[in-house]
Formats: sequence, structure tokens, C-alpha cells
Amino acid sequence: MNQEILNRLSQLTHEEKELLSGHKSIDRSLYYAPEKGDKNTVIDYARVLDNGKLMDIRPHTRFVHFPKHTHNYVEFVYMCQGSTRHLIDDQPITLMEGDLLFMNQHATQEILPAGNDDIAVNFMIRPQFFDDVLPKLSGDRNPLRDFLISCLTDKDMGGNYLYFPVRDMLPVQNLMENLIWIMLNNPTYTRNLAQQSMTLLFDHLVEQAVNIRVPENSYEQNLIIKLLNYIETEYKNAALSDFIEKNSIDIYTMSRIIKKNTGVTFKELLMQKRMKVAAYLLKNTNLSTVDVALVIGYENTSYFHRLFKATYGCTPREYRS
Repeated sequence: MNQEILNRLSQLTHEEKELLSGHKSIDRSLYYAPEKGDKNTVIDYARVLDNGKLMDIRPHTRFVHFPKHTHNYVEFVYMCQGSTRHLIDDQPITLMEGDLLFMNQHATQEILPAGNDDIAVNFMIRPQFFDDVLPKLSGDRNPLRDFLISCLTDKDMGGNYLYFPVRDMLPVQNLMENLIWIMLNNPTYTRNLAQQSMTLLFDHLVEQAVNIRVPENSYEQNLIIKLLNYIETEYKNAALSDFIEKNSIDIYTMSRIIKKNTGVTFKELLMQKRMKVAAYLLKNTNLSTVDVALVIGYENTSYFHRLFKATYGCTPREYRS
């Protein structure tokens, strides 16, 4: 990696200086919502992402054991130099220079102390960041696409991490260096550049799917990921009857699996996706409300208005304004 970038990433943070001066544990106020108490183990995006950003980076904190925790966001770890040792869902993983580790918000992570020359970068990403990335990926099923789809549900379905030992893949290394440079220098249109770089990164990783190490999923978990993928791409005409026919499963069993693994019904999952697309179209296009409703699968405009207001607390016109 470019030495200038490494020099910037290796500078001691205030927290690391405190650790080297004798503090024995992490500063919880930097990671956890204080109102949830000292036993809270969920790192909060509001503590680590500045000003409501959808994506940000920070160097991994060295010199300390980071106890078991989860995140309410998606985290990627890239090993710039040296190595770090992790327990992900109780599975030991050693990241070597050039390796990538992806975790969704359901993965548990524990990190052993890193040394001065062990430089890693944490990418902290809210799931909404992937709204513009997913449509650009291949529609074919692959572990990476399934992982990104799994980030969109509030339920833990297993398969919560992907490990990429890609230290010998020059295009991936170049893209990661470029992405880190973009985030460090914060140029205009950071989000757009970051999303384009991330899309290219995913394309390269999909091509090297043989290098992905992914935990085994159960039948139900795979079925739910397939369902979420189906809704993600076919939301305009998606129907539970169509899905169960294609997957040779009865409607009662599928409905039970959906409720068990997501906490909501198929109809609610589909509505959530349609409302998200509607909000995007209202914000970023000049389509009329009627056309927006048709694009996402609603011919009854009044019904669309009711659903939208129930979701966002305002009418489509008010949202656009």
C-alpha cells in the first residue's frame, strides 16, 4: 500500500495513546450508546459514523482486547499491513495483509490485541448504502450477493460473515487502496465515488468466488436469502404464489419460515421494499406520483398513498417537497 496512506493510518489515536499510557480496556463512550447501560454489547452507528453518513472508515484500535460485540451496521475490515486475530461467531480467523472480512449486523466479533505495525481499516456502512450497489451486481446467485441481501433483514439468519483471502489479487488491492484514499481525502461526491468503487470491488470478488470462505447455512436460511433476493429484484410483480411454485414448497410452510426468520409476513417484506424504491424515485426523479406507484407495482394510487403515509408519516408530495 502507498506509504503516505500507511503513515496516516498508523498515527496513534487519542484512544491508543490512553491505552499505551496504562488504560487496560476500550473507551466504551466511543462505541456504545450510553443510555443502554454498561452491559450493552451493540456498537452503535451513531457513535462511529460522523454526521449521519452512510459509510465512514476508521483505523482499527490497536493494543487492546476488544470484547465480544455486534454492530447495528455492516462492517468490512481490510488488513493494510501485518495481521489481526478475530473470533467471528466464535470461529477463529486471522486476517493477513491484503485480506478482507465482511460482517453483517448479526455477526458477533471479538478481536485480540494488535501490535503497532498491524494496520487495519474498518469500513462502517449502513445497509442503505447498498441500495445503489445491489442493482448493478449480477442477478445470478452468489455468496456475496446473498450476504448483501442478508444485511437488509432484522433477523439473524446465520451466514453472517464472508472472509476473502485475496492478498494476491492485484485489482482488489488497487481498489481497496483507491477506496481508502477517497474516504481519507473526502473529495466532492464521496458517496458516488465510493459506491462506484464498491461495485467494482464486488464484481472482482464475485469473479473469484472460489476464494470466498463462508459459513454453512441451513435450508431455511438459504430459502430466506433466496426470497429476499427475489423481492429485491422482482418487487414490481413479486408474489408469494410465484415464489413457492418456483421453489417447490407449500404456502403454509413458506409463510411460517418467513415469519420465523424475519418477524414479518411476505406482504410486509414486499411493501417495505416497494416503499424504499418509491422514496428513492420521489427524491431523485421527476416521475409523477401516479408513475411512481405504477413502477413499484401499485395500480391503485390511493392505496399507494395510504401505504406511503403509514410508512413515512407524510404524503408522497410532502416527501418530495
